[in-house]
Amino acid sequence: MDNMMNPILLNFLYASAGGFLALFFSYLAVKLFSHFMTFSVSEELGKGNIAVGLAVMGIFIGVGTSLGLVIGLGLN
Repeated sequence: MDNMMNPILLNFLYASAGGFLALFFSYLAVKLFSHFMTFSVSEELGKGNIAVGLAVMGIFIGVGTSLGLVIGLGLN
């Protein structure tokens, strides 16, 4: 048991890594979405375009859910 990490520390490391990955992949997904669209996502959000806002919200929820499941199921 000496060579095993404390479970609380290990869970904290998993949560920290998961948070970092969620932020990174959300940023990457929004940049890719902005690259493939024929309009500027930031300008449309500034104008109050609800459809673009919902699409970006879907990206954040999808990436967060998928990474949360991967990290949560990896805690076995």
